[in-house]
Amino acid sequence: MHDGTEPEHDQDEVVLVRKRRKGIYVLPNLFTLAALFGGFYAIVMAINGRFDLAAIGIGCAMVLDSLDGRVARMTNTQSAFGEQMDSLSDMVSFGAAPAVISYVWALKSLGRWGWIAAFVYCACAALRLARFNVNTAVVDKRYFQGLPSPAAAALVAGFIWLVTENGLKGTSTLEVGPLSLSVPWMMFYLALYAGLTMVTNVPFYSFKEFHMKKSVPFAVIVLIVLIIAAINIDPPTVLFGVFLCYGFSGYVVYGWRKAKGMQTSVVSMSTDEPDERGLHK
Repeated sequence: MHDGTEPEHDQDEVVLVRKRRKGIYVLPNLFTLAALFGGFYAIVMAINGRFDLAAIGIGCAMVLDSLDGRVARMTNTQSAFGEQMDSLSDMVSFGAAPAVISYVWALKSLGRWGWIAAFVYCACAALRLARFNVNTAVVDKRYFQGLPSPAAAALVAGFIWLVTENGLKGTSTLEVGPLSLSVPWMMFYLALYAGLTMVTNVPFYSFKEFHMKKSVPFAVIVLIVLIIAAINIDPPTVLFGVFLCYGFSGYVVYGWRKAKGMQTSVVSMSTDEPDERGLHK
């Protein structure tokens, strides 16, 4: 019998909400996996004695690693999974791969000193990547805190590529005028420098202020053409020279800021995070 009142359906009905399954974005992770393959390929080529191809594999990984984040932002497909995948890929391509390649190529001949240098590089790469993940929100986006791992890998791989292209082996000795330089010991000091610089607080310019969508003066395009032409003259020499200059640029910036009495910490310069006290204790 109808009593004139409406049944309270809101209280009686049970609404079942099916949770949406979280998937994985394909496009940016394909670039990440391709960068990971570049590092894996470099290790395999080093084991097979093709150190020139090993160095090129790391170079390809660098290019692909620089693209995955940009692709994710352009397609709005950023995810926590992608960030973790990128860090793991970087550890293989720019941490383990350069350490293994440098050891097999030259450091092996130094005995325990060789594997110590390789391990220091690998461990510093892991520490640098872990610190980067933790400090992402509180670091000035214009600078990297310490040498970025792709640039450190470029120093190691670039040196191997340069020496190999000149017909020398990892156990050779370079004759530079009256000087005799041992390639294994040069690799030893370069690996230590690259590894330890990754875990310093020295600021390295990130080039994140440059955007492809923004217009640039015509002279910039001409400069890019000249750079490409210079690289084509002698790719191993020119590219290693570029990597070497960038590898020392952070100390130049640090010294200049120190001399001017300016702040040198890239963490304390950040304005993205309101509370940074925990990072300065």
